Amino acid sequence: MKAIRVGTRGSRLAIAQTELALAALCRVHAGSRFEVVTISTKGDVDKRPLFTMDEKGIFEKEVNEAVKKGEVDFAVHSLKDVPSDLSDELVVACIPKRASPNDVLVNDKSQKLKELAPGSTVGTSSLRRAVQLTKSRPDLKVRPIRGNVETRVKKVISGEYDAVVLAEAGLTRIGMKDVIVERFRVRDFVPAPGQGAIAIVCRYDNKKLIGMLRQIEDPRSRAEVLAERTLIKKVEGGCRFPLGAVAVTNGDRITLYASVFSADGSRNIKVKKVGMASYPEKLGNNVADMLVKQGAMEMAEGWRSAVEEWNEKV
Repeated sequence: MKAIRVGTRGSRLAIAQTELALAALCRVHAGSRFEVVTISTKGDVDKRPLFTMDEKGIFEKEVNEAVKKGEVDFAVHSLKDVPSDLSDELVVACIPKRASPNDVLVNDKSQKLKELAPGSTVGTSSLRRAVQLTKSRPDLKVRPIRGNVETRVKKVISGEYDAVVLAEAGLTRIGMKDVIVERFRVRDFVPAPGQGAIAIVCRYDNKKLIGMLRQIEDPRSRAEVLAERTLIKKVEGGCRFPLGAVAVTNGDRITLYASVFSADGSRNIKVKKVGMASYPEKLGNNVADMLVKQGAMEMAEGWRSAVEEWNEKV
């Protein structure tokens, strides 16, 4: 039997996520053979902070190009790395069961956020996390940080940073859950849309493969990320505009929480709306309209100068 080629980044987390997806596929397709093909992306090579790169898909473009060209059959991504305006030639064929969407605090002193000493340096790769940290603890020094999950944890252990904020799902998937000191509630520290979810992408016209991948789909996870991604697509959020959003399903109902901050952290628009789980895109559009009506787009404009200031810190 010919092996099915699977494209992924070569990071420890990307490989772990790919192995999780393939294990699930092997359970429903015993005897299937898979060949993992690692592909380097711009985000792996360019080590500038993410918010300084005014483009989408820096962690997925090269991998998805390989799918389009037929060099691999499908790709496994962190869903939050996949742009909402995916190429018409591709489709997110499957979203397996989502892991925790929560952000967490990591340090080697077992100190929670409120216990960190004034002036402590906290690293983060996202503007969304940076502004929420600053709002919670304005006396901390929030600095940009890059590198894979393990590298960022090592920078805390070496003393370069006093703490870092990371996604719980990533740490759990690579077996580093023990470094977590504090797990933030999603309503208090709103995560990135799609955080904790895995996306399996293949060609839109490969119906047979889509059918195979759909067998490990989790409908609840699909509904949640559809609501979140519809919201971010309409508001045009991204690395340069810190928009937090998370959907939570409960039976046939789905609740979408969204949060947008002004550049100085003085203003915060928070929206919570409940809808039908069978219509997640409608909910996402409704919440987007609520954010826009309350001034979210004006806040986005204010972030341009803030990004320039952060660039000077790098």
